[in-house]
Amino acid sequence: MKSTLASALILMMGLIVTTVPSLGHHSGAMFDNTKTITVEGVVKKWELTNPHSWLWVDVKGKDGKTVTWGFEAEGPSTLLRAGIKPSDFKTGTALKITGNPMRNGEPAAIWVDAVRTSDGKKFDPRAGFAVK
Repeated sequence: MKSTLASALILMMGLIVTTVPSLGHHSGAMFDNTKTITVEGVVKKWELTNPHSWLWVDVKGKDGKTVTWGFEAEGPSTLLRAGIKPSDFKTGTALKITGNPMRNGEPAAIWVDAVRTSDGKKFDPRAGFAVK
């Protein structure tokens, strides 16, 4: 009886320890999905990581100063299903990108869509969620 109870407690603790951290990263409360911003710049860095990828874009302001914007996107497998490949955004790639901005005014947003300047190709990171 003691062995069964101890095993059940260990199993429950294991489930709690592994479940609690996974609940935290899915909040999008810091982004304002009622607003969009669009900036033009060049890719500084493209981080294809799980659970979310980041596209870092250097944007030159009206004052001539460069501000790096971060655009959060889905993980690599979802982006690949959307037709977005690692080679699409090499460092220095010029683009126009739209996103839902951070509520606190920081230069970051959830990536909604982008257009590569060199060829006009459009990229929709959320297209990878579509069921085909």
